[in-house]
Amino acid sequence: MKRAFVAMLFIIAAVAETRAQAPSDREVEKSLDKLLQSEFKAGEPGIVVLAARKGKVIYRKAFGSANLEMDVPLKPDMVFRIGSVTKQFTAIGILQLAEQGKLRLSDSVQQYIKDFPSKGHTISIEQLLTHTSGIHEYTIIDHPDPYIERHDFTPQFIINHFKNAPLDFVPGTKYAYSNSGYVLLAYIIEKVSGSLYHDYMRKNVLDRAGLQHTYYVNEKTIVQGRVNGYTRDRGFYENTDYQTVSMGYGCGDLLSTVDDLYAWNNALLAGKLVKKETLDKAFTSYKLPNGKPTGYGYGWYSTVLNGAQCIKHEGQVSGFIAMESYYPEQDVFVAYLTNVKSGEDRTDFSDRRFRLFSKIPTMVLGDLLPKEVPIADSILDTYTGKYKAASGTKTIEVNRSGHALFLVDRVPFKMHALAENRFKVIELPIDTVVEFVRGADGKITGLKVEQNGTFEWKKIQ
Repeated sequence: MKRAFVAMLFIIAAVAETRAQAPSDREVEKSLDKLLQSEFKAGEPGIVVLAARKGKVIYRKAFGSANLEMDVPLKPDMVFRIGSVTKQFTAIGILQLAEQGKLRLSDSVQQYIKDFPSKGHTISIEQLLTHTSGIHEYTIIDHPDPYIERHDFTPQFIINHFKNAPLDFVPGTKYAYSNSGYVLLAYIIEKVSGSLYHDYMRKNVLDRAGLQHTYYVNEKTIVQGRVNGYTRDRGFYENTDYQTVSMGYGCGDLLSTVDDLYAWNNALLAGKLVKKETLDKAFTSYKLPNGKPTGYGYGWYSTVLNGAQCIKHEGQVSGFIAMESYYPEQDVFVAYLTNVKSGEDRTDFSDRRFRLFSKIPTMVLGDLLPKEVPIADSILDTYTGKYKAASGTKTIEVNRSGHALFLVDRVPFKMHALAENRFKVIELPIDTVVEFVRGADGKITGLKVEQNGTFEWKKIQ
């Protein structure tokens, strides 16, 4: 339910001519085994990974522990909280109702939630789907009860918590990831269908997709194979803080398995839930009025990962991280679920895991990057230095080691030259391209990154 596990949010990269064959099934197994066995040990929280290519599962393994106190090893069919991966399920529920003519994506929120204030603007269902509504993020609004996340929530309680907050921007003009929007979408499903959100979703979405191990449940429900969640804080594992599943109504309250996530992807592609043209639109990056793509469709990110078109979503919720991704050109599906999350925003542990997670899809797809452009060291040296975000105080550095550039945000990330002034930052879960900018005198004045708009960084030393 928390925002995606991204240390640096930068860009959408250009796709160029590829230069490598896809690895064999055996090569995928060997490389993933080596990577995961080295990181996820017995007696520590673990990970389940599934990879499929052209309709065939080529990797399905579990590493580590499902329950540290009982010393229960993880198995591939175990059940995890999947956080914000829930959003695509809610989106499909809305799109089904739209196909049936029971609502239109252009309809305003107020048509279905009468007491939701418009604040002088029309806020459409499509804007909720695409995170362009401007509605404030409810998970960052303070509440007088410090233990509020331990209570069961009703949809009305959550909506009342954020409905009177000022808009962050004029609806439709910008992109900003918002759990609040998906809470409203779930409630609109209730209003339109006449059923409780979870009941509608079970009957019309989960059952229709054939998902037998995907659940909308609370903490009291007995779920066979449910995994315990953990936090790593100051080098030690501990049981994660209790956080009610009901807090993620519509935006982060599902539990699932890697098998069901794969079955879900197959059901979508087979047209079992919505029409192909509807799904294609959900998978397509929404564009703002200025023509800028946001990188997000209806419930999915639409991006490029290491040269491959990628439809994906991540999820983070107390004690769990989830990711599922589909690469249509290669017909490759990858999902992983893990039952540990760093208790702090940036640590050596979280940075190491961040790099590891980014490698999993790449090991299945192979190296799809274009051949690196050779650049003289003297030119690379002009790019090195410290850069400050044009809007904000954050700084990053660009360093050279040997014949390679590294972008440093706490830890170094190697940069792959696409052109003399354009580089892909590798070992990130989303494609990141940095373009260096020269002034009239030929000196480097800054760099640009693009993701959900254009972001400029000024060179300060």
